Amino acid sequence: MTTELARPDAQAFLDEVADGAFELAVYLGRWRIVRIAWPIVEIEVTAAPRSGAPDAYGFRFDCTGYPQDPPTARPWLLANDTALPFALWPAGSRRVSAVFRPDWQNGTCLYAPCDRMSIAGHANWRQEHAAHIWRPEKGIQQYLEFLHELLNSLDYMGVRGG
Repeated sequence: MTTELARPDAQAFLDEVADGAFELAVYLGRWRIVRIAWPIVEIEVTAAPRSGAPDAYGFRFDCTGYPQDPPTARPWLLANDTALPFALWPAGSRRVSAVFRPDWQNGTCLYAPCDRMSIAGHANWRQEHAAHIWRPEKGIQQYLEFLHELLNSLDYMGVRGG
């Protein structure tokens, strides 16, 4: 095991993704881990079929301090190991467009109540979005379920520029 993966935060992550509930979601095709270079984890989340849109979106999670500190994630072009161009971000009407906001923090994170960078300054989210506020005991699966739900909702319309 590399030094990075021997860290307590990395071990907590590895223990969680070895759990049956996480592995079941992988088996069902909801998401898959593409790469771990701790504290960075790249995960692909499947999306509902939409004309001109990909079957899945990549996300780059920074899991520093996991699970006590929430991760932060941004859409990621896994094949090129670069940020996903804004024109290729998921689009939708209400919830999808509220979360996938390139104008928020310059596109470095998602506007989501389970995201470390977005929680700051949003104390009201603890009541307004209680189901999606980060809970260390639920871990990365909570964030992935949130993303999977959005990308497979009727609100999801495909890509911004597509």
